Amino acid sequence: MTDVVSTDPRTGQAVEVVAAETSPQEVAALCEAALSAAPALEEMGRERRAALLETLADALEARREDVVAIADRETALGAGRLNGELTRTAYQLRLFGEVLREGSYLEATIDHAGDTPMGPRPDLRRMLLPIGPVAVFGASNFPLAFSVPGGDTASALAAGCPVIVKAHGSHPATSQLVFDVLVAAAREFGAPEGTLAIVHGQQAGADLVAHPAVRAVGFTGSVRGGKALLQIIEGRPDPVPFFGELSSLNPVVVTPAAAAERGQQIGEQTVASFTLGAGQFCTKPGLVFVPAGQDGDAVVDAMTTAVAQAPAQVLLNEGIANTYGSTSAELAQLPGVKEIARGAQPQGAKGFTAVPLLLSADAADLPHGVTEECFGPVSTVVRYEGEEQLLAALEGVPSSLTATVQRGQGETELPATVARALRDHAGRILFDAYPTGVAVSWAQHHGGPWPSTNSQHTSVGTSAIRRFLRPVTWQGAPDEVLPAELTEGFTGIPRRVDGVLHTPTTGA
Repeated sequence: MTDVVSTDPRTGQAVEVVAAETSPQEVAALCEAALSAAPALEEMGRERRAALLETLADALEARREDVVAIADRETALGAGRLNGELTRTAYQLRLFGEVLREGSYLEATIDHAGDTPMGPRPDLRRMLLPIGPVAVFGASNFPLAFSVPGGDTASALAAGCPVIVKAHGSHPATSQLVFDVLVAAAREFGAPEGTLAIVHGQQAGADLVAHPAVRAVGFTGSVRGGKALLQIIEGRPDPVPFFGELSSLNPVVVTPAAAAERGQQIGEQTVASFTLGAGQFCTKPGLVFVPAGQDGDAVVDAMTTAVAQAPAQVLLNEGIANTYGSTSAELAQLPGVKEIARGAQPQGAKGFTAVPLLLSADAADLPHGVTEECFGPVSTVVRYEGEEQLLAALEGVPSSLTATVQRGQGETELPATVARALRDHAGRILFDAYPTGVAVSWAQHHGGPWPSTNSQHTSVGTSAIRRFLRPVTWQGAPDEVLPAELTEGFTGIPRRVDGVLHTPTTGA
C-alpha cells in the first residue's frame, strides 16, 4: 500500500510518512459508518449540535501551537497567516452554532388548511432536513479554513450531516492532526461514532465520491479536478449534488478618477493583494484594468516598482510550482502581452519557489490566454481607452468569485455602470477594497457563475449550510409525527405561518 508522505515545500524534501493511502475497503467502511451515524446526529437537535461545534472549536484552539507549527512546516504560509486561519476556523464553527440556535436556516413554513381561490387547501408544513453523509475535499491553499475543520465541514455538521474528509496531499500531517483533535473532542462530547472520518490518497477520493452512502460533495480546487469528480458522480446510479469552487480571475477595475486621486496607493496595494500567500488565493486579482494616460501610468509604475522589489515566494507543492513556472512563461509569450516587472530570483532555494511577475496587455486586443487562471503571484495589467472599450473587454472575461471597482471619491456614475456589467459575472462586487480575504458572516457570498463555481450556493458564510439540506413537506400530519419546529404553537425559531413571518422576538 502506498505511503502518504509529508513534504517541506521550503526544501522540497520529504519529512515523514503520515499514513497509508486508504484502501477501497476502508473507504467503504467509513462511508457505512457515516450513514449509520446520520440519524443519531440529526436527532441530537439544534442545541446539541451547536454545543458540539463549540466543543470542536475549543479543542482546535487548545492545540493551536501544535497545529500552527505543523501547518507552517507543510505549507510555508507562516505562523501569522496560519494563526489567523485557525482563529477563523474556530469562529466559523461557533458562528454555525449561532445559526443553529437562531433557526431561520430551516425555512420553516406552515400553511394551515383552508379555502383558497383554487379550492380547499390541505394543511402543509415544510422545512429543511439534512441531506446525509457529505464528502469534503480539503483545499491545498487553506490547510485549516478550507480543509478538515473548515467551512464545508462546519456547515455540513451544523446541518446534521456526517462528514468524510479527503485530506489534501499538500498537508497530510496537518490534516491528520486536526482530524485526530476533532474526533477525540467529538467522541468525548458524545457525538455518534462515524460523525467524522478522513481518507488519504487520490484513489480514496474517487472511491469516496462513488460510494452510495455519500449524498453530497464539497470541493475546492482546480477545474480539472472538479470535472474529474463530476464525471464520477455522473456515473453513479444516483448522482448527487456537487458543490465545487474551481477557478477565478477576480478582475479589478480602476476608474480614471481613482487613478488620478491615488494611483500609487492602488498600485502598491494591488500588488500586495496578488502576491499575498504567494498568489495562492482563490480571490487573487489576476486582471487589473487601468486607464490609459498619465494617471494610469502612475498606477502601473507603482505596480512595477512593487513587483521588482518583491522576493521569491514558496509555493505549496511541486505540482503548483511547476504549473506556475510553465503557465506564467506561456502568458508572457502570448501575442500582445509584455512582461513589465519580475521579482527577485531565489538565492539557492531548493524548494518550490515562484518569482512574482507582472504582465501587461491592451484591452482592445486582449488575448484569450490571459483570461485563464494562473495559480501563483502573477497578474496582468490591462490598459483601456474609455468606457466603451472597458465594458467590451469585461464582457470577454470569464466569470469569477469576485470583481472589484476602485473609484474616485464620491464617484458613482461610471462605478455603477461597471458594477452593473460585472454583476452577471461575479458573486461578490467590492468597492475601494481588495478581494483577497473573505469575511465569514451572515451576508457573505463566496461563489459565482461557471467556471468560478458550478453552484448558486456559497461556500463561506452562514448560507453555506443550505448546500447540505433538502426540503420536505408534511401534508395533513398530526403534531405527534412532525419535527418540533413545525408543531402548532412552537415559537423557538422564525417561521412563516399562512404567509406571515413570525419571529421569537416580535411574535409576528
